[in-house]
Amino acid sequence: MLADEKSPLVVFPNPPPLRFSQHRNSVFSSTQTKNHRPYKSSFVSFPDSLETRFFRQGLGHGVELVSSISETYQSCHVMEVESFESEEVAKLLNDSFVSIKVDREERPDVDKVYMSFVQALYGGGGWPLSVFLSPDLKPLMGGTYFPPSDNYGRPGFKTLLKKVKDAWDTKRDVLVKSGTYAIEELSKALSANAGNDKLPDGLSRTAVTICAKQLSRSYDSKYGGFGSAPKFPRPVEIQLMLYYSKKLKEAGKTSEADEDQSMVLFSLQGMANGGMHDHIGGGFHRYSVDECWHVPHFEKMLYDQGQLANVYLDGFIITKDVMYSYVARDVLDYLRRDMIAPEGGIYSAEDADSFEFEGAKRKKEGAFYIWTNDEIDEVLGENADLFKEHYYVKKSGNCDLSSMSDPHNEFAGKNVLIERNELSAMASKFSLSVEKYQEILGECRRKLFDVRLKRPKPHLDDKIIVSWNGLVISALARASKILGAEPEGTKYCFPVVNSQPEEYIDVAEKAALFIRTNLYDEQSHRLQHSYRKGPSKAPAFLDDYAFLISGLLDLYENGGGINWLKWAIELQETQDELYLDREGGAYFNTEGQDPSVLLRVKEDHDGAEPSGNSVSAINLVRLASIVAGDKASSYLTTAQRLLAVFELRLKEMAVAVPLMCCAADMMSVPSRKQVVLVGSKSSAELNNMLTAAHSVYDPNKTVIHIDPWGSDEMEFWEECNSSVAEMAKRNRNSEKVVALVCQHFTCSPPVFDSSSLTRLLSK
Repeated sequence: MLADEKSPLVVFPNPPPLRFSQHRNSVFSSTQTKNHRPYKSSFVSFPDSLETRFFRQGLGHGVELVSSISETYQSCHVMEVESFESEEVAKLLNDSFVSIKVDREERPDVDKVYMSFVQALYGGGGWPLSVFLSPDLKPLMGGTYFPPSDNYGRPGFKTLLKKVKDAWDTKRDVLVKSGTYAIEELSKALSANAGNDKLPDGLSRTAVTICAKQLSRSYDSKYGGFGSAPKFPRPVEIQLMLYYSKKLKEAGKTSEADEDQSMVLFSLQGMANGGMHDHIGGGFHRYSVDECWHVPHFEKMLYDQGQLANVYLDGFIITKDVMYSYVARDVLDYLRRDMIAPEGGIYSAEDADSFEFEGAKRKKEGAFYIWTNDEIDEVLGENADLFKEHYYVKKSGNCDLSSMSDPHNEFAGKNVLIERNELSAMASKFSLSVEKYQEILGECRRKLFDVRLKRPKPHLDDKIIVSWNGLVISALARASKILGAEPEGTKYCFPVVNSQPEEYIDVAEKAALFIRTNLYDEQSHRLQHSYRKGPSKAPAFLDDYAFLISGLLDLYENGGGINWLKWAIELQETQDELYLDREGGAYFNTEGQDPSVLLRVKEDHDGAEPSGNSVSAINLVRLASIVAGDKASSYLTTAQRLLAVFELRLKEMAVAVPLMCCAADMMSVPSRKQVVLVGSKSSAELNNMLTAAHSVYDPNKTVIHIDPWGSDEMEFWEECNSSVAEMAKRNRNSEKVVALVCQHFTCSPPVFDSSSLTRLLSK
């Protein structure tokens, strides 16, 4: 077997003969790689002359395969079974190549180099990624899924290996020249400089509109979501549409705002009802293979959980519908139960595949999560019929809603739970109140969960990745205050555990403390990228700093100590030192110190994860609204030049950068709203005020809380923003928490209770 399931393959042509097993995990990491999905990052493309020279003089028709399948959604495990477990393929590789497996989670910088090459040359990419390199690491060719043998007039992986070997032996100079040229062109294109110091005013204000219109054209009005099957949750799209909807409401365009908001809410409902949502244990699987959110690829990724919890929290803020708060809790409670290390860090993923039973020889996709009709009858007894009707369970199996749901008949006789009917209608059908009906479903889910625990579990990827932890820290911190607005007495059923909202910020602080203790050097102020039985050797990347800073800002704004804000500012200074292109603008994804990483890229694509540059732009705007003076001006100048680097992208391909579009609009807002709360940290009313401050959806708002009796806090504010320090002195009140809402250099009269603050923010 060449590499573990879902692992990209990098091969170096023409080494001395060697045993395959010697090199199985010889470079970077032996852990499994996630995210096997199509990749549309760079807008760079090479001129036809290079493509023609590369194809015709180098590899001939072999490249047609790459071009035609570069955007397929083949699961990575298919190639593992078909090719990487083949002795014949292993021999071909051992005879002519050095095989190296790269874990893209541990070394995203390495993956980015070769994915950019494949995407630019062939117009698309994805995982599994196989790239052929020269001994000096220059890419020669590559692609995503390859069938093992020639099929439908296209060459397979074995044919391709032979073609690459023949081309290396006979036309090496052409290949090497092509690879060198490719890297040179990519280096120029992916490290663009700003043409101006800031975006044109018109583009700053219209980028959000451009992106929203482009997304609207791809909206699926039948099932929700943007685009067709397979459907990936892309929370940045949800964020953009909610942001734009609020912008329309502020402009008095209520009907347009409601229309865009309804697209988002319907999409969130579709994902929550579908089989991509784990109804039994909580959390979301990676994506839906069909258009109706039903049959998923069953992998669970941490970055999805953090972002999805956040957009469901937004859905709750806007609608006050507890369906959205339930889903947010469901995701976070899943993480608390299954994904938190004893020391507080949060694990990165759970695999899609597992053994159907102890002693089985081969793992199967979704084995842990799917059910037969008879299993449900046996476990649930008298409530089986109710449960089966609610979740569309059938004796023959229910993966029949789309021709794409189970094209290979892998799930014959099996059921992926999905909700297709209104809760109230189902309760009425069984002559039950909605509350009683929900109780029965919750108890059924608990029983099935207990049975599921006895099955062989999917592999837990117990790496703790800084960037992904940052995304979840944000969601946990926000949940601690946003969920405080749930109606009094709200109770949920299993798998939600009905925690007090404040418990979530405790989990967030423990995760942040784990990173500071284990992955941060207090002397150099630098992060490491990940942790597994100790810190990894890989340094942190831009995303690690940007996502963690964002999480720390949310941690502070939702009631965390001033120490988290101080650390965020400290990390921003380090990020600027290591990654900022002070001449050209924007941030590189790496420090640029490793000569084996051939590209230093300024990433902009907001995909399954947002780009480090998009998050950084928003971080800078947020920081500039917290501090004052030269420091605030510096933050804004850096953000303006960052956005200017991507002017063409925002203008011509806004749909690829939705979060950056939001950042551009934030820069155009004349004055960001500040909510300043002055009161003792030991006061219960401060928590109520913080809940009120976060109860109204407004991405252009900053919450500052200050204890005027805290010497550390007052010292910080005296140094960083004397106006806030002065507000704290003037409004010090030992009996009450004082709230002020400031905008356009003026502040509202103080208010002294949470309901008054909510009314003030709702105007």
